[in-house]
Amino acid sequence: MKKKKSVKKTKPGPKETSVNLILNIIIFSLVAIVIFMTYSLILKFADRFGLEDDTAQRQVAASIIQVEVLNGCGVAGVADRFTDYLREHKFDVVNVGNYVSFNVDETLVIDRIGNIANARKVAAQLGVPKTNVIQQLNDNYFLDVSVIIGKDYYKLKPVKGED
Repeated sequence: MKKKKSVKKTKPGPKETSVNLILNIIIFSLVAIVIFMTYSLILKFADRFGLEDDTAQRQVAASIIQVEVLNGCGVAGVADRFTDYLREHKFDVVNVGNYVSFNVDETLVIDRIGNIANARKVAAQLGVPKTNVIQQLNDNYFLDVSVIIGKDYYKLKPVKGED
């Protein structure tokens, strides 16, 4: 008969314990980095996937929205027409003028104060697509929303005669 060899269990030494601890810390760090990068990527592309962050969903448009209307297409009188339309629909147009250039292809609605709901309300009233509503916060502006009229102005409600 063969004798069975007994295997004696030994505790890992201090060197092996240190190596295991370091490997566990590295694995935990890598998992945390992957989770953070995934979350950042989701936030970056949230608008493309139809997702919105909680703050944008909770924001409510103000009852009085101060708007500036800028002509970015170069067609004479278009800013005045948009101004009249917005005022008829109870928006407070506080500034009308020309944009820095007349080469704007698509009309933009820009949130200036951090309440994107205001810009979305203006965009919906004008018929501007949601994808053309952007946020450019600027403490030097004393208004809520800027509208830059682009060369697509003829597709929008003020020109088409829609309400």
